[in-house]
Parts: sequence; C-alpha cells; structure tokens
Amino acid sequence: MPIIQNQILHMEATVIRTGTEGKTWGGGNEPLKASYGKMMMWFFIVSDALTFSGFLAAYGFSRFKFIDSWPIADEVFNHFPFLHGVDAPMYYVALMTFILIFSSVTMVLAVDAGHHMKKGKVTLYMFLTIIGGAIFVGSQAWEWKNFIQGEYGAVTTNGGNILQFVNAEGERVALEDFIIDLPETRLSNKRNGALWFAENESLPEYSIEEVKAGFEANKDVFVRTKMFNEEGDKTILSREESLKKLNAEAVGVVQGANLVENEYGPPLFADFFFFITGFHGFHVLSGVIINIIIFFNVILGTYERRGSYEMVEKVGLYWHFVDLVWVFVFTFFYLV
Repeated sequence: MPIIQNQILHMEATVIRTGTEGKTWGGGNEPLKASYGKMMMWFFIVSDALTFSGFLAAYGFSRFKFIDSWPIADEVFNHFPFLHGVDAPMYYVALMTFILIFSSVTMVLAVDAGHHMKKGKVTLYMFLTIIGGAIFVGSQAWEWKNFIQGEYGAVTTNGGNILQFVNAEGERVALEDFIIDLPETRLSNKRNGALWFAENESLPEYSIEEVKAGFEANKDVFVRTKMFNEEGDKTILSREESLKKLNAEAVGVVQGANLVENEYGPPLFADFFFFITGFHGFHVLSGVIINIIIFFNVILGTYERRGSYEMVEKVGLYWHFVDLVWVFVFTFFYLV
C-alpha cells in the first residue's frame, strides 16, 4: 500500500498546469495569436466574402451577356439631394463612398484608443462611426427611392426591349415633357376596365396612346434604343425611324425600375442592383446596430471594468469588411 500511495503522489506531482484552465478556448491565444472571438469573426468574414464574391461574379457574367444594352451608370445615378433637375453623375454615390470609408478611419481610431484604455476617445470615435454608417444607410435608401421612381420614363416593346426619348442634342427627355393627355384612353384603363387590371397590378401615369400622340406632335423628340453603336453611344434613330419603331413595336409604358421592368435597360440590372446593394445595406445596418450596442457598453464602462476593449476590435473587423465590400460593389456597379 505505501508503494501505491507513493506512485499516486508522484503522478499528481507531475501534472502540468497550462494556465488556460477555465478559459473559453483551452488553446489560449493560439493559433495566429488571436482570441476565440476574433477567430470566429474572421471565419464569418471569410464565408461572407465568398458569398459577395459569388454575387459579383454572377453580376459580371450577366453584364457580359448583355454588354450591348447594359445601362450607363452616369445616366442612372445622376441625382443629388436638394438639387432637383441638376445632372450630377455619380457625385452623390462618390460622397456616400467617402463617408463610409471615413467611418472606417474613425473605427480604426476607436480601436487604437481602446488599446490605450482611453474611454473618452473610444466613445467619440465610435459615435462618429455610427453617424457615418447611418448617413450611408439613409443615402442608400434615397438612391433606391430615385431608382424605383425613375425620372424620365420609357416605353417597352413587344420584344421586351426599352425605347427611350432624347432631344436633338441627345439629352434625355421625360415623358411628361411631350405627352398629350387623352382622357378617353385614361378612362379605358380605370379599375372598371377589368381586362387591363387582370394583367397589371398598378396603373402607369401615362398610356402608350398618350406617348405616341405626344411624340408625333413634337418634332424635336427622337427615339433612342438601348443598343450601343460603334462609337460606344446608344443608338438614336432618325425621326422617320423613330415613328416607325414606336408605332410598330411599343406596347407599354414603364417608369422607374422594379424586379420586372426597368426604364434604364434590362430588368436583370435592376434585379442585381436591388439584391446586391440591399444585401450590403443590410450588413451596414446590422453594423450600425451592433456599433450602437458597443457604444453604450463603452459609456457604461463595461470594457473598462474588464480591462480590455476587445469587443470594439471585433466589431471593427466587421465594419472594415463591409467597407471593403462596398469598394468592390462601387467599382462593379458604378465605375466599370
């Protein structure tokens, strides 16, 4: 018995303590000298990056397929708040991008302040990050509103194509600038015209008859197809060709864009725009909400008591990711 007891005592004496007992991850700060929470955030970022890569790759293939008729970004995203009627191609989108990138800079400053345990600076920079993210989300919603409502309008053909209208200088002309009001045609499209409402969920502002009548009466308006010519510009038909094509092929009026119709070009462009920018916008909105939660925890001194601002660093990784994704979305949708 004394021999067995000595062996047991000897075994207990050789037990090695790693110093990680009771921790969430028994491996300590390994591998890559990252905590468990940071590693999980990196796993999420990598998987989400693959998802966005798939979406952007699908967009690229679709654009290549319809390369001759894909909308020109400068003509689609040319609005600026409080400057109605001013052609500002890409100005506001560029401003949105700058604001989002700047919010990433303030997040870097917040993380750095956390490393130095400076609660006041963390609070300030987190607040600026939240403001930047909120402005971006609001701006994206405003872009959606303009895209959905449209500005000029167009007509659809029996072949599923889009016909737009321009003046002699090649500038877009809105339908409201030349249509002729025909009350009798509008009456036939009221709710008591059951056939029309059986095929359409909403009533367009103008009828195709009003567009045709207005076009015939305005000699300075021409039809522009969505196909590009050798110079890289959309093809503008002569007056005679415009009248012939409009009377022979035009079947409906489209204003703005949705998942089925798009006044700017192929509906697939609108589908990708809504899906990819909406998916990214959801990420930004989620980031803003998470930042708000972390912000209040900072104010309450939660991380000061813990002796670490690692949560700020974790949410910072996520915020930098959504900013980087927007750089690619901005490049694919707006610049290329």
